[in-house]
Amino acid sequence: SDLLHLQNYFGGIRNLKGKKIVMSWAYSPSYGKPLSVPQGIIALMSRFGMDVTLAHPEGYELMDDIVELSSKQAKESGGSFKVSHDMKSAFKGADIVYPKSWASFSVMKERTKLLERNDSAGLKALEKKCLTENAKHKDWLCDEKLMSTTKDGEALYLHCLPADVQGLNCASGEVTQEVFEKYRIETYREARYKPFVIAAMIMLCCFRDPVAVMEGFYRNSKNRAG
Repeated sequence: SDLLHLQNYFGGIRNLKGKKIVMSWAYSPSYGKPLSVPQGIIALMSRFGMDVTLAHPEGYELMDDIVELSSKQAKESGGSFKVSHDMKSAFKGADIVYPKSWASFSVMKERTKLLERNDSAGLKALEKKCLTENAKHKDWLCDEKLMSTTKDGEALYLHCLPADVQGLNCASGEVTQEVFEKYRIETYREARYKPFVIAAMIMLCCFRDPVAVMEGFYRNSKNRAG
């Protein structure tokens, strides 16, 4: 869904080569947000010759093998990959920014073990610990000042939604209301591809040759009433 949005926004998949995309951790008043978005973004965008920057405070690391894969793919595609622990420097000159909170891989492993043991007390203790750690990084916020440092001050803002919007649905969050409202329509466009991507994945899982199946549908198509 994110890739389709970028492809259409920039006028083609080839136009992504050389574009700088920043996948950045951002503060959230909740914890335990999944790693799927940041890991998916760096592993996917590094295949298209993009300059991929992963930014997060120390302690919010992703899975090592995903980071290594992203670095390898970036080299093979003619792009670059780097990790930064400074959100402000990471955003400089970016064409695309994706500020999104997540819990570290180590935290998610611990949380999974606690869930398997049905350890409610342990889960509450972990949540308290993680929220305290998150609160140390409230300055990891996507605001107008930070966006002004991106390429021409007009980097494309991405989010999988719903976002933690400071001043709208939380007191402190991932992005300010001003930035979110500016890009609200674009985030809706980004999200609208999801049903089609999900349907395509289901097709791939259910049929050996989904292209042939779809072609058959078109050949045998009939007008249907109702």
